[in-house]
Amino acid sequence: MTPRTCNTPVAVSLSTMDDEVSTEEEPADYLLSASDLDDEEEGEEEDATPARFLSDARITELRETWRRHPTDTGSPEFQVAGMTERISYLTTHLKEHPKDYSTRRGLVALVNKRRRLLNYLFSEDEQRYVDIVGELKIRHKVPGAIASKEDKYGRFPGQKGGLKGKSKMKK
Repeated sequence: MTPRTCNTPVAVSLSTMDDEVSTEEEPADYLLSASDLDDEEEGEEEDATPARFLSDARITELRETWRRHPTDTGSPEFQVAGMTERISYLTTHLKEHPKDYSTRRGLVALVNKRRRLLNYLFSEDEQRYVDIVGELKIRHKVPGAIASKEDKYGRFPGQKGGLKGKSKMKK
């Protein structure tokens, strides 16, 4: 037997779309120029001032307000005013970035440092303490005397048995 060969080419279409002719108009491709992109960016950058810059400006303003004299950098009021603004900035930062644990740790340390400064200021001059807490709207519990165990737990009834946690030996 001899193999059969075909000498005439046969047109075969692999897709049904090639055979159909479209009469609909295709939408024109639009190219944008660089000036068109610049115009859009200008509209988006209405408030492009970084939050950290605004916070630094606010810290400077508060420190100047609470400064006792022109070269003051160490008075409790000066330090508390700066810390309060930093605390508010870090709080908003953590609302946007809740998994930023190192910033959270720094915020807790800063709040504790401010609390200790406010305790010191209260012990030195109550009027200055009241002024700064009221002006900066700080929630701070006034330090009080340390209560004894009897004062703290005296209003609660005693434990049953009286020997809780201790072994009961026979007499």
